[in-house]
Amino acid sequence: MNVIIDNFDLFFQGFLKTLGIGLICMVGSLILGTIIAAFRVSPVAPLRAVGTLYVNLIRNCPLTVVLFLIAFGLPTIGINQSYYFFGCSALIIYTASFVCEALRSGINAIPAGQAEAARAIGLGFTQNLRHVILPQAFRTAIPPTGSVIIAMFKNSAVLGVFGVSGDLLGNAIILTGSRGFDPVPVYLGIGFFFLMITIPAGLVLGYLERKAVILR
Repeated sequence: MNVIIDNFDLFFQGFLKTLGIGLICMVGSLILGTIIAAFRVSPVAPLRAVGTLYVNLIRNCPLTVVLFLIAFGLPTIGINQSYYFFGCSALIIYTASFVCEALRSGINAIPAGQAEAARAIGLGFTQNLRHVILPQAFRTAIPPTGSVIIAMFKNSAVLGVFGVSGDLLGNAIILTGSRGFDPVPVYLGIGFFFLMITIPAGLVLGYLERKAVILR
């Protein structure tokens, strides 16, 4: 425990950096996942094909493969950014495929009569999706989407190994490597700070799920 107390500032800085990465990637993956889910249920065949291809390719690749493809593939086409940018981009792209499928399950759970009624009053596909389908789908898909987001916060640890400095796992590597501390208490501390992210996230998602049940 002395390791955690003596280096609490480093742990806390890593906690804030990891939390920031998670929040950025959560927003990005929700936006991108919603767009891909709209592609997946679109009446336009090419858009459905793009959505299906995206999900099947990204969801079945390991996160580390996506990270390396982004970090070493984008510079070859002239996009040169920091590892932080590449890491967050890869995590957003990867997580969005799971968010898409969670939302699609919510869309499929909506009775077909809802969409038919929207078309009957003259709403187009985009209007139907925005005003009728997605608001209901988001409420239905809260539990699976919440699980995806919590998994994303945990997956953000990979970015520390990948080269993103200052996050929890990156600081753990500093403490156990260059400073020579015992790995066991260091990683127990890392686990504790990850729980400080995931447990409140689970409680918030549980509250949202209960609210969604009331709204339905």
